[in-house]
Amino acid sequence: MNAPCPTPLAGSRIAWAITGSGHGLVESLALARSLPDVDLFLSAAAEEVLPQYGHTLDALRADFKVFRDKSASAIPVGQLYAGVYHTVVIAPATSNTVAKCALGISDTLPTNMLAQAGKLGILSIVFACDTEPVVVTRAPHDWVTLRPRRIELDHVARLRELDHCQVVCNIPELEAALAARRNKVSDTWNTSSF
Repeated sequence: MNAPCPTPLAGSRIAWAITGSGHGLVESLALARSLPDVDLFLSAAAEEVLPQYGHTLDALRADFKVFRDKSASAIPVGQLYAGVYHTVVIAPATSNTVAKCALGISDTLPTNMLAQAGKLGILSIVFACDTEPVVVTRAPHDWVTLRPRRIELDHVARLRELDHCQVVCNIPELEAALAARRNKVSDTWNTSSF
């Protein structure tokens, strides 16, 4: 009897979800722009925050296919079931998004993407913003120092325990995780579409 063939990784694209965080937003978008085959999935909060950092929907649409959080049932998540994506990225991820994901709540487009990707065995890479006792971050008009509470740090720890979920804490870690994923996709699926 022949052994079953391994299932190739789904899709040829990256689903990149953006939440309402300004921390690492500019760098995350620059990284997304540097990769081929990336589609953006915006939370309602992301749509509010992006213009504060100089990013308009029209400008994003020039570089990406953009899905917006405009339906109660998160209709764009269906793209995962259609086999379009091999990886979900949430970058940057607010402490609110991290908490929801860690607790299994999926009531926004990014949290739904992570939940459904996990159920389908698709890797999600989450750039969590509140991962250190002190976080220095760029606000729209200045730099600020934040001190995440124990509960935020606990949610990051809990998120790390989810199946098919990799948590990164900064842009270099995100770059490294994406490079490793590119190698895995290339090795497993033998394609250069990443």
